[in-house]
Amino acid sequence: MSEVRVELGDDFVAVVEMCRGPNNFFNAAVIGEMADAYEQLDADDRCRAIVLGAEGKHFCAGAELGSGRELGAGDLYREGLRLFACGLPVVAAVQGAAVGGGLGLALSADFRVASAESRFTANFARLGFHQGFGISVTLPNTVGQQAAADLLYTGRRIDGETARSIGLVDRLVPADEIRAGARALAVELAGAAPLAVRSIRATLRQGLVERVRAAMAHEHGEQDRLAATADFREGVRAMSERREPRFGGS
Repeated sequence: MSEVRVELGDDFVAVVEMCRGPNNFFNAAVIGEMADAYEQLDADDRCRAIVLGAEGKHFCAGAELGSGRELGAGDLYREGLRLFACGLPVVAAVQGAAVGGGLGLALSADFRVASAESRFTANFARLGFHQGFGISVTLPNTVGQQAAADLLYTGRRIDGETARSIGLVDRLVPADEIRAGARALAVELAGAAPLAVRSIRATLRQGLVERVRAAMAHEHGEQDRLAATADFREGVRAMSERREPRFGGS
């Protein structure tokens, strides 16, 4: 059964929605389905912009772990890179939380629409882990090097208003209007000359796919290394027990 829903409207805007609510944890297979949808829409003259959404309470709580269904970070990042290669502009509708890899998914889009109640966290350091999904490139690109370092080193959570103030969120709307707000922005993009939008976007994103590919390879290596540490085991344990982690540096 497909866990990605695609709807193409008569306004040249398609919605690609992850259907794994309420938390929308992803794995390589789900990201691959999303990438398939992107590629099909990219080749369809009836589509000029994509809204990236997710059903349920949260946009995405990160990668699925421990179910036996995940295919490994190598497969996940290979599929994820296909999202960045799409030629269409993408607007992410971010309700609830975008956590870890979920933040990376939101950052794969060109724009993000959220509410003051939305929450964003690159919580990797709180897990004793290394960031992934190309965040090493996309987060500094979006918010600047210093703000990215703050979020990555501390793993702290920020709300939608703070995210808007640092450029992580492009438009802030009431919580019940996030999807509509994202669609309105996508319609605005689709109303511009499509060849010009593609050309401008390609210029602004020149080299991005290559940079993300290199970052993912490095991220994967660091994640493998840190996954063997006691700190990582403590970070995961502390998260599951809803307590502060006690890291020993080993």
